Parts: sequence; C-alpha cells; structure tokens
Amino acid sequence: MPERKLAIITGASSGIGREIARLAADEGYDLLVAADEPLVDAAAGLLAKGVEVETVEVDLASTSGVDRLLAAAGGRAIDILVANAGHGLGRSFLEQDPAEWRHVIDTNITGTLLLLQPVLKQMVARGEGRVLITGSIAGHLAGSFQAVYNGTKAFVDSFAAAIGNELKDSGVTITCLKPGPTETRFFERADMLDTKVGQAEKDDPAEVAATGWEAMKKGDHSVVHGLKNKAQVLASGVLSEAATAEMHRKQAEPGTDR
Repeated sequence: MPERKLAIITGASSGIGREIARLAADEGYDLLVAADEPLVDAAAGLLAKGVEVETVEVDLASTSGVDRLLAAAGGRAIDILVANAGHGLGRSFLEQDPAEWRHVIDTNITGTLLLLQPVLKQMVARGEGRVLITGSIAGHLAGSFQAVYNGTKAFVDSFAAAIGNELKDSGVTITCLKPGPTETRFFERADMLDTKVGQAEKDDPAEVAATGWEAMKKGDHSVVHGLKNKAQVLASGVLSEAATAEMHRKQAEPGTDR
C-alpha cells in the first residue's frame, strides 16, 4: 500500500492555518501541524477525518524550532508545505520593545526562510512539490502603526515571487496567498483591538483558506482573496507610499475604533 502524502502546515492552531489543515485532511494528506501555542482543539478535529496527525508546539522564530519541526517529519517526503506562521505588531514603532519587533521579523522572515530552504531542496531533488506561503496585501501598503509587520510582508510577497521564478522549471510550485483583514486572533495578538481595522468586519478564514488552497493546487504564483482587497492592491500600484501610509494610519492608529 503506497504511503499517504504529507503536508506540513505552520500557524495551524487557529485561523487560516487551521482551515487549510482541514482542507488537506479532507483530501487525505497526513498532517504535521505546528504552532507556537497548544494545538489540542485543532488536532482533535483533524484526527476525526481519518488521517495521521502529528502536532508540534514550537517557536518558528528560532533555528532550533525550525529544526524540531523538520525532525518531526521523520525523513518522509514532504508533498505540501504551507508556510503560514506569522506575527503582527501594532502601535507606533517608537513604543515597541526591540524584542517584540525582532520576534516579528524572525517569525515572518527568518523562520520562514529557514523552513523553506531545506524543504524546497528536498522537493526539487524529487522534481515535485507544492508550497503555499501566506503573504498579505499589507505587503503592498506602507503600514503606519504596523510598520514592521507590513515591511515583513513586503519581503515575503517579493521573495515568494522571486523563488517561484527560480524554480519555474523544477516541478515545484510556489504560491503566495495575500489575504486582507481576516477573522482570526491576529488583531488581538497584535494589540490592535482599539483600531478601526481591529473592529471592522473581516473575511472568513475558511474562505481565505479555500482561495489559497485552490490557487496552490493550480500552481498559481499568487492570489489575493476578495474583491475589496484586490482593489486595494491595484490602488497601491498608482498611489504614492506617503498616500498609502496615510490610508493605513486611518485604519491602524490606536483609538481609531471610536
């Protein structure tokens, strides 16, 4: 009997990552799911789908955390990698502790690259594999009061496109999912509940996950979820960075929820 295929999904304790894990389980993938918090509820739901599920509670901002996750794969071929782990950080840059913004950079950029490189090497050696990276429409906007986070997503969006091009003849595809504000714990964890965007109606994470999952299966380079978000990305291409920064300020400045 052939071994079932394996999908690794990070940031899978809730939100978009957990919904993608459900989609993968529905299609019969064994799962290695990771997050920086307990995955008890997520794992229980996934096990009910009849696939093997291994959970790893690990901080992917660190080299040791990435190494632990990769070791948990036990040398199995990785068919899908969903690099979804990410942290936000609101409020003004001058108020932020360096340890906080460094953790955002280390999670969103450094940890993502440390995970991607060995997995991509394995996939390229086999000549097949699919990668879905969660970027953001934030990468297209100068992010006043969320400056470090938006900067990391600008890097991720660009990096995904570049590496996808490098690997275009390898049999391995890279898709960048670019969601807008989504109903997850993101804004709570980023200390942004007193902002206009923090209180606004947001996209359904299950719908966002489905958009990314289907785009990944087709091998699309990138996908923006939702018409409103697509319009915002198009507008960012013609507006100055000063203009997008002012737009972002009106959404993300503390106290704008009033």
